[in-house]
Amino acid sequence: MEHPPQRTLSGTSCGVRFASFGAPLEVIELEQSEIPVPTSGQVLVQMEFAPVNPADLNVLEGKYGTLPALPCVPGVEGVGRVVSEGPDLGELAGGLISKRVLLPHGFGSWKRYGVVQASELVLVPEDVPVHQAAMLRINPATALCLLENFVALKPGDWVVQNAANSGVGRSVIQIARARRLRTLNVVRRGGLDKELCGIGADVVLEFGEGLGARIREVTGGVLPRLGLNAVGGESALALAKTLSESGVLVTYGAMGLQPLRIPNGLLIFKDLSFRGFWVSRWYQNASQAERDRLFKKLLNWAAQGILHTPVEAVYPLEEARAAVAHAMRAERSGKVLLQG
Repeated sequence: MEHPPQRTLSGTSCGVRFASFGAPLEVIELEQSEIPVPTSGQVLVQMEFAPVNPADLNVLEGKYGTLPALPCVPGVEGVGRVVSEGPDLGELAGGLISKRVLLPHGFGSWKRYGVVQASELVLVPEDVPVHQAAMLRINPATALCLLENFVALKPGDWVVQNAANSGVGRSVIQIARARRLRTLNVVRRGGLDKELCGIGADVVLEFGEGLGARIREVTGGVLPRLGLNAVGGESALALAKTLSESGVLVTYGAMGLQPLRIPNGLLIFKDLSFRGFWVSRWYQNASQAERDRLFKKLLNWAAQGILHTPVEAVYPLEEARAAVAHAMRAERSGKVLLQG
């Protein structure tokens, strides 16, 4: 079997770096650096697209769960193509050139070129839209884990979530529909019904007084066993109150910047469980087989158009500052991507 020829690359390449934590627009800067050469077991990857995620902004601000050693390149996910191989790839030798791959954690995706261990690559089939592939590792992966790892749900079961119009929230809606689950989607502003129902939401409710009664009305009194919280504060408490006995509330975000305040009675009389989830920790602890299963599902849904994240704007890597400013806007209709 013949393989595409390797590209011999030399010279410098553009990337984004930061050497201190602070306001994102103040700490990021463009730099030119030598294109790295892959060594034993490594390949050189050229970034195609990488999103500007809230987690990226949190890292730049120094407000994330774990922070990198400085200076470093930001970017927690993305997609690229293998352009050259190092030695000692064994049976993979020659077979990875020109393959599209998901960029692994720790790659620092806001750069044009980088080396990675071949064993960490996730191959992306060519029928997966490239923009969608760039955004699969964080939000859709989080959504799938939330729906599969905490409560044994069966078709027809209800799931309730806040921040339903967020990136994870939209992925929850689409994956739930693919799994024939029903979603109760709580949002903080009106006018989102048509948009969210268009991607598969069953019910969209604006946060406010009487949320539990409204949920009982639309579900016929059947309460959800799983709640997904990305807001905290009063919104999280409202979700907890809507759960069935022995229900589980999973917190994966804190958009409202308010802690959870849970009355003792919900623990004593309803036997609720409160869990947390962070996809970075999941990747650290998951077996290779578990990661493979997750990506197989996500890539398949993306190829079929079942899983789709809208893109509002694409900026060349050299305009990273403009991309970050755009991503920081209060209201957007989709993700902002950097193009390598």
